[in-house]
Amino acid sequence: MKTLVVFYSLEGNTDFIAGVIASALGADLMKLETAKPFPTEAPAKFFKGGMSAVFKMKPKLANKNIDLAPYDNIILGTPVWASTYASPLNTLFKKHGFTGKKVALFLCSGGDDVAKCVANLKNVLSGNSFVGEMDFIEPLKHDRDDVSQKATDWARSLKF
Repeated sequence: MKTLVVFYSLEGNTDFIAGVIASALGADLMKLETAKPFPTEAPAKFFKGGMSAVFKMKPKLANKNIDLAPYDNIILGTPVWASTYASPLNTLFKKHGFTGKKVALFLCSGGDDVAKCVANLKNVLSGNSFVGEMDFIEPLKHDRDDVSQKATDWARSLKF
């Protein structure tokens, strides 16, 4: 059974966790890239990112040839924007939707409403089996060895 870690990251937090998880599981790794990058400086990043998440926008992805079919297990990573997931995932779901997979969710937040974000993801991904979820609060601002161990432990605990 093949496993894919697919994620979007703006500031590197989700990217860091995704790499640790993929390494721990020997999984394939796919970073979603938008054709037009989101701003990284406040307040534009909060306005544009939050607006795109709240209004369920579907920014064009730069990724080519996305194929989720070979994967039985998908670990999905996102930053939390305005209490929901980052809008590039909307594009993934719309163009490359998937059902019948075992799905684990990991989120990187600043302490936002993670439960609401998880509920939104589970709603849009109904038709899949959820095997776990984990929130990492600003992982790049904490001891990387500790955060890596937490991510590794969580990944290895997943029941795929």
